[in-house]
Amino acid sequence: MIDRDYEINKLLSLLKHYRVVGIIGARQVGKTTLARALLNRVQGSSFYYDLENPEDLARLADPMLTLKSLKGLVVIDEIQRLPELFPILRVLADRLKASARFLVLGSASPELLRQGSESLAGRIAYHELGGFSLDEVGIKNRQRLWLRGGFPRSYLAPSDTLSEEWRRGFIGTFLERDLPQLGVAIRSTTLHRFWSMLAHYHGQIWNASEFGRSFGVADTTVRNYLDLLSSALVVRQLQPWHENISKRQVKSPKVYIADSGLLHALLGIKTRNDLERHPKIGASWEGFVIEQIVRRTGFRKEDCFFWATHAGAELDLLVVRGRNRLGFEVKLTGSPRVTPSMRSALSDLKLQRLYVIHAGEETFQLEKKIQAVALPRLLEDLPA
Repeated sequence: MIDRDYEINKLLSLLKHYRVVGIIGARQVGKTTLARALLNRVQGSSFYYDLENPEDLARLADPMLTLKSLKGLVVIDEIQRLPELFPILRVLADRLKASARFLVLGSASPELLRQGSESLAGRIAYHELGGFSLDEVGIKNRQRLWLRGGFPRSYLAPSDTLSEEWRRGFIGTFLERDLPQLGVAIRSTTLHRFWSMLAHYHGQIWNASEFGRSFGVADTTVRNYLDLLSSALVVRQLQPWHENISKRQVKSPKVYIADSGLLHALLGIKTRNDLERHPKIGASWEGFVIEQIVRRTGFRKEDCFFWATHAGAELDLLVVRGRNRLGFEVKLTGSPRVTPSMRSALSDLKLQRLYVIHAGEETFQLEKKIQAVALPRLLEDLPA
């Protein structure tokens, strides 16, 4: 078992300030395991309701009667199955002498987020849970994490073969059972084809017209597919940054399969040898490293962008926090060099610092504001 102390401490902090905290994340990412680990850290009374359990569902047939007298921490798992709980949680959270805190778990979905924002505005804080990170598994296991991805059952599988089988099974179950339970009426075969096609565009700029032509449908339809998978946290959209400069800049997002293991399953990559021979290895590495940078530093998703011009200058990751700007380039090489594109990004975007994350073993200075950081040194050399 891998400890997830950072995630637990983050939740404990949120529970001190909010009556209701929500853990959102893709299916099978470890939300239930994390909640049970949190219960072991909490002093006082605690209660756990799993809405996939018919007995717990029956106990909440009259939720106000069941919940109003509880004290301590109350965990409600798979809350998207009972969205009418949100208005009741609002009433309970607003009590002057409320002695209960609520931790709600559910797969990220438009309905879950909409219900929470409408009924619990100002009363709930959401924490997005991803798969295992380098912080949790250790740098020495980085190749395994890259190949298998961060889903616990995939990463912890006894072999690469069993890991890949689990991921293929996850994809089928997710499309055929999980999405329909969230009210998605699109055929699973259609979404599987779209998701697989998206894997081949991993790390590229989204082109709705091209996808629409391939599917024989309108641009708005494929955009709906993309937003749907993004809402379920299995696809990431990295938004473009626009600067008031004379250069023409890209205005469409970049798309990534959120988990490197799922990307490899969709591409038919089973082993490290398969990955090393695959033409998408560079894009796979880029998406994996960007995810680790964001997890390591604690950057908010809304602060993260990419930047590109039609002349060819680009920056893989731009983080904007007020007046502070940091740039990140990801290179699958052990000997990175400064490029004209880096200098252009440094100048045009007025970056305080540019980090080049590479696959070598040493961290070193490239130029005054440009530092090469080795992935094995990421945890030590990249500011948290």
